[in-house]
Amino acid sequence: MSLPSPAPADAQQIEWRVDAAPVEYPAALADMEARAAAIFAGEARERVWLLEHPPLYTAGTSANPAELIDPRFPVHEAGRGGRYTYHGPGQRIGYLNIDLRERGKDVRNFVHHLEGWMIDALAELGVAARRAEGRIGIWTDDLDGREAKIGALGIRVRRWVTLHGFSINVDPDLSHFGGIVPCGLAEYPVTSLAALRKTASMPALDAALDAHFPAFLSRLRRCGAGVEQCEAGR
Repeated sequence: MSLPSPAPADAQQIEWRVDAAPVEYPAALADMEARAAAIFAGEARERVWLLEHPPLYTAGTSANPAELIDPRFPVHEAGRGGRYTYHGPGQRIGYLNIDLRERGKDVRNFVHHLEGWMIDALAELGVAARRAEGRIGIWTDDLDGREAKIGALGIRVRRWVTLHGFSINVDPDLSHFGGIVPCGLAEYPVTSLAALRKTASMPALDAALDAHFPAFLSRLRRCGAGVEQCEAGR
């Protein structure tokens, strides 16, 4: 049985912010944390914030110092789950301040359908993206037929309000990933829309994310023993 999409007002209540100029990581982190606190206090709306960062590395709570190979860019403690990631120009960052108190209080469901949202948006741009069993992130096949990572995600939840979010590689300098072992997975390459010879721009990706956002939002609920119960209702 498929569930109906949410009423348009549900998605419209959430602020959709897009920054054109790169945002420094400490400023973004402070803004995101302040917004989460305001949402919890009932003083601000939920928000999706799309932006880019200048070149930098972030270290999640499971980061292994041995995986920081060449700290050629600033390294920031992120406070999210996961290991080392790279952020830089040409990569779409999505920071999500979503209140799960009224959306099921199910973190596993949130992460699962965040992955699905990214996959659906990439499909709009001609990329057959997918999850990979036992590996975090969003994956596809590169032009040489190798399994490669095109998107990453890392989430923190504080008092049932989400922080951090995802990244999708549009046209970043892929050599910048060489300073780290991305997400601890040395055996897999990283790819991008440009490396896959897709002509999609950052605005095109933003439009695809926007188009599939209401469906993502509609799936945020409690799923009992496992996300497969929510999958059955898609």
